[in-house]
Amino acid sequence: MPDAVPFHVLVTGFEPFERDTVNPSWEVARALDGWQHGGATVQAERLPCVFGKAAQALDEALARWQPALVICLGLAGGRTEVSIERVAINLDDARIADNAGQQPVDTAVVPGAPAAYFSTLPIKAIVRDLRAEGLPAAVSNTAGTFVCNHLFYALMHRLAQQAGGAAARQPPARGGFIHVPYLPEQAARVPGAPSVALDTQVQALRAVIRTALAVHQDVRETAGQLH
Repeated sequence: MPDAVPFHVLVTGFEPFERDTVNPSWEVARALDGWQHGGATVQAERLPCVFGKAAQALDEALARWQPALVICLGLAGGRTEVSIERVAINLDDARIADNAGQQPVDTAVVPGAPAAYFSTLPIKAIVRDLRAEGLPAAVSNTAGTFVCNHLFYALMHRLAQQAGGAAARQPPARGGFIHVPYLPEQAARVPGAPSVALDTQVQALRAVIRTALAVHQDVRETAGQLH
């Protein structure tokens, strides 16, 4: 059989924000840069934690790499698991200012666009496979309303546009967003905050990529929440 045609997996992480000096989303992404699996090579990109500029930098990365798979990462301090996000909403409502001092309230990410998009990653299969490896993982039904959700929505809107306009790409790129917990050195400054070691987070994202490349039809099993 001929060798598989090589292709790219884009993994993005954010620069630090608020009072942090490190952002585990970028530490994980850059640890994966150049990693290869199943004919794919990971390309890592660091994005600004700034409304608007994060989406612009993502667009530039999409144009640069033309990836078949896109996984955007962000920090969710206080969470205990790697959180595979289900849905992005068309809303910016910032509790704190971003790194450029912007603090939008009740503003659309993309005016006139759909209210929400679902991830096109096999989110439940990913959680199943991470847990099978003993890694902490869960489906999350909210990506918040800060720059993480802003980027998630911008990604899914862009991929929907590409899929809708394109005889160019077969099959269309798939993508989604994952929140990662604090690293131990961050949690040490927040009494009682949970954390997950960087090596464990990197191991989890390798498993995410393997499953996302292998599974195109998600499993049907419960991952709902009461509240």
